[in-house]
Amino acid sequence: MDDRKSRAEKIFNEMLETIKEKQLDLDQAIAEYTGGHVKPAMDVSEDNDKIVVKTDLPGVNRDDIKIDLSEESLEIQAKFQKETEEDFEEKGVTYHRRERHHGTSSRVVVLPSKVKISEVTAKFDNGVLTVTMPKLDKRQTYEVKLE
Repeated sequence: MDDRKSRAEKIFNEMLETIKEKQLDLDQAIAEYTGGHVKPAMDVSEDNDKIVVKTDLPGVNRDDIKIDLSEESLEIQAKFQKETEEDFEEKGVTYHRRERHHGTSSRVVVLPSKVKISEVTAKFDNGVLTVTMPKLDKRQTYEVKLE
């Protein structure tokens, strides 16, 4: 029975990963269609002790980043500054394409494990925000006996 359970869990995890990948593609397609903003790219990794989230925020100032955290989820908001007309209409300069966006973008991720909020660290270097979150406790499973 454990073999069937582990196979089912593997299939379920593969399905979830495929859905997550398709969600990113869908988010980008919707943003292109509506003229909206693409959500910042994000990597979420985990080992036995911690969860690490890396988010690309090129061109964002440190003061324009907001991080909201609970034991189960992380939200990152970033404000991309708008260039003024004078910034891009310099003498003799013609822009043929303007794709860099401005405004606020955010990402929310449900964490794979609960984390120790008081021990979370964040650093912002070369346009990459790295949030390191120690896990609260190792997951424990219990077998429930049927009566």
